[in-house]
Amino acid sequence: MKKVYACLLLLLTLTGAVSAQSDPAAKKILDAVGAKVKAAKGVTATCVLTSLTSKGKANGSQSLSLQMKGDKYYLKQGKTEIVCDGANVYRFDGEKTITKSSVEEGSQTLSPQKLLAGNYGKDFTYRLVSSAGAFHEIELKPVDNRKNFQQVNLFIDKAKNTFSKARIIDKSNNTTELKIVNMNLNATV
Repeated sequence: MKKVYACLLLLLTLTGAVSAQSDPAAKKILDAVGAKVKAAKGVTATCVLTSLTSKGKANGSQSLSLQMKGDKYYLKQGKTEIVCDGANVYRFDGEKTITKSSVEEGSQTLSPQKLLAGNYGKDFTYRLVSSAGAFHEIELKPVDNRKNFQQVNLFIDKAKNTFSKARIIDKSNNTTELKIVNMNLNATV
């Protein structure tokens, strides 16, 4: 009987290890998009951020603009401005408060570099959910369960080989959808 339990435990462990691995088809797509963003002269994007409760009720939407070059970026969302110089992240609330944190301290959140540049290997497991229609849908799940979100679904435009939108589900099952309205990969930043 102990041998049966040991075999069952071993089988469950191996199944868990296999399911935690990432999908090679998804990796190929993410690597291609990441290479395109990394090779860009500079990136500018206009996006719409829409929040939904866990019951699907709209919480509102906001537009945001992004300028990014390498590991540096400037993000403006309403009155809030976020600047990253590659080592530190500065947040200005539009009033008078500025907070500073190191890039490492902000590792619980999704930065533009993580979302756009394709550095997913060590932080996420990923799988290709669908390639039907004009988009690839890739599901990302964080390896570290302490992150403040549980899942990210990326939608990649097949024709342009760039991101179209991301759906982020937090720990309370609230959804934030980031839709890219316009992206320029040849911007002077």
